[in-house]
Amino acid sequence: MVRKRKVADRTFSSDGMDGLSPPNNTDGAEIKPSSSKKRRGRPSKIENSQIQLPVDTSGQKLKRRSRGRPPKVTPTFSDILNGVDLVAAPLDNSLGEDCDMALVTRVDQPSSKFDHVAKVMPSMDAVVKVFCIHTEPNFSLPWQRKRQFSSSSSGFIISDKRVLTNAHSVEYSTQVKLKKRGSDTKYLATILAIGTECDIAMLTVEDDEFWDGVSPIEFGSLPALQDAVTVVGYPIGGDTISVTSGVVSRMEILSYVHGSTELLGLQIDAAINSGNSGGPAFNDKGNCVGIAFQSLKHEDVENIGYVIPTPVIWHFIKDYEKSGEYTGFPILGVEWQKMENPDLRKAMGMAPDQKGVRIKRIEPTAPEFQFLKASDIILSFDGIDIANDGTVPFRHGERIGFSYLVSQKYTGEVSIVKVLRNSKICIVEVNLEAHKRLIPAHIKGKPPSYYILAGFVFTTVSVPYLRSEKLDVHLFLATHARAFRLGSRRRLLIQLGDT
Repeated sequence: MVRKRKVADRTFSSDGMDGLSPPNNTDGAEIKPSSSKKRRGRPSKIENSQIQLPVDTSGQKLKRRSRGRPPKVTPTFSDILNGVDLVAAPLDNSLGEDCDMALVTRVDQPSSKFDHVAKVMPSMDAVVKVFCIHTEPNFSLPWQRKRQFSSSSSGFIISDKRVLTNAHSVEYSTQVKLKKRGSDTKYLATILAIGTECDIAMLTVEDDEFWDGVSPIEFGSLPALQDAVTVVGYPIGGDTISVTSGVVSRMEILSYVHGSTELLGLQIDAAINSGNSGGPAFNDKGNCVGIAFQSLKHEDVENIGYVIPTPVIWHFIKDYEKSGEYTGFPILGVEWQKMENPDLRKAMGMAPDQKGVRIKRIEPTAPEFQFLKASDIILSFDGIDIANDGTVPFRHGERIGFSYLVSQKYTGEVSIVKVLRNSKICIVEVNLEAHKRLIPAHIKGKPPSYYILAGFVFTTVSVPYLRSEKLDVHLFLATHARAFRLGSRRRLLIQLGDT
């Protein structure tokens, strides 16, 4: 005998299996929910052969809803249009007379946060991707070269059919190609000039098709602190163009890693990654205010990128236009010391109202070596007074290192330097030249020169050579500089010039 018992809202057999056949309900009796979970309120009733369909209640008064349950409201056609961005429907009457609907598009207004990004969109077509094949020389075996490797970076088109990018992007290049935005064609490029110190290179393309439909990028003025900047380029992580935005957070004399020199630079908080090198940085008007070239990678810092500002870019371009080649940024060729200590100023014979910096050492290859002496106090440069910390007025509320004044000059120009020597003021005319190091930091992209005699190989001593031999570069440079201070008889090396 099989007994049936009713547990909760489901029917079970005494053998432990669920009853799969629902009981007949032909008299409109109430059917309880099959779930074993209890519900608050009365269960709903469903009549035989009746299906409740949703109706349009937009023009009707809603009935009072039961407690604990939201009302059922069917969205209207206008509600559907307001809830989507794009609606496509057929344009014929195959589905009925009321189906004459067209393509409906809703365009949202951009938020003010990204307004400056939308403004620079026309200039983004002039941003190109740079493909380069590098072949570095073997400095330990100067008659050989290392294995080729390829890289990609960014660049942008300027006036007179020229393209700017970073110097380290095309260093030791054997082939350079450019690709425009939205194109699948790579155009062969020619290097016009490479500025190693400022890390800028100028390229051109002979194929006229490359320049069709592209407007050159215009340069803007030097931005102020907290001005919005947008960095555009082709960094790693994808093949298409990338846009990052931020603000100018600092402006000072920076150390250019590739050029081993110090020039004016901008620090921004926009992300600059590998591949962004050579890409432009736009202001909110769509004008270029700099070139992305390096970033600070450290576990304690985030989003610190550096941009080459327009004064450095203009200097590079005008230098090429004046001489037909890149001649470099001039330097004063001295190491100096701050004079913030009042006892030190008194010991050097400075008056209370005099300010300046003390010369510690002069480069033996610098033209100033003949006119300036150690312990001279530099009071002014071209009529601009130098403070005891080595800064000069820059803009309203800002000061900058006086080396900025020197870097804005061109090679071959003459500057007036006022110095204090033995408590007497002297006026010195200095013919400015590019930095000629005893041990050059670069070999200007050419293979190193060498000479073989009786089994001995002589080559030019350079920083890349020292690094290839795993030597301590800083210790070697310090020892080499000390040898020149001790006299010509104690020189450590024989240096051969390029032949």
